[in-house]
Amino acid sequence: MLAVALHLAQNACMITPDASGYFITGSDTDVGKTYIACQVVSQLRAAGLEVETRKPAESGCQPGPGGELLTNDAAALRRANGEREPIERITAYRFRAALAPHRAARLEGRTVMLENLIAACGRDQADHCLIVEGAGGFYSPLAENGLNADLADALQLPVIIVVHDRIGAVNQALMTLQAVTSRHLRVAAIVLNQVTPMVDADMDNAADLQCHCDLPLFRCEHGALLPPVFEVTDG
Repeated sequence: MLAVALHLAQNACMITPDASGYFITGSDTDVGKTYIACQVVSQLRAAGLEVETRKPAESGCQPGPGGELLTNDAAALRRANGEREPIERITAYRFRAALAPHRAARLEGRTVMLENLIAACGRDQADHCLIVEGAGGFYSPLAENGLNADLADALQLPVIIVVHDRIGAVNQALMTLQAVTSRHLRVAAIVLNQVTPMVDADMDNAADLQCHCDLPLFRCEHGALLPPVFEVTDG
């Protein structure tokens, strides 16, 4: 029975790509948002969409040889999108300290406001599919005057929730789902992402979660590619 439920979760009913794009959020920090966001970008490109990527603020950047701040997440998004966008366009606000962006900015004598991040998420081409990755969980602070939730609310993109597939995942997923829908945002899918290898073969978060929500649910095994999420139609 568990094997059947797992098979269903790994082969969830695919969804029609939303040409407007998606906001990628997490149930917490370190759930593998960037890993999943990059694969979402790759799948959308394979479906024939022109994609633009944004992670408006990234903390924990390391100084490069020329003094510039080198990114991890933005660099990964850039590679996933065929290196078509400069890092500065993907991530307008980069900070050294591995803290919430508003606090990391303070340590550098800078201020980042929600309005700045909204502006940084603008499209270069109006008809392009926009993928925006938040920082931390949905209710994590992002700017002096806003949370990730506030940025998502301003952008009005459908949301993909990424959850670490571990003990407590169902609770985290359902709380995040409630938080997102309380903002009247549409949840396009939930991804259970195995950031670390599964340690309990009897655990099946996908089956348990499916009992409490009827959203498209995908499961990404540790070190594996995300199963196909988007339907690709001919023509």
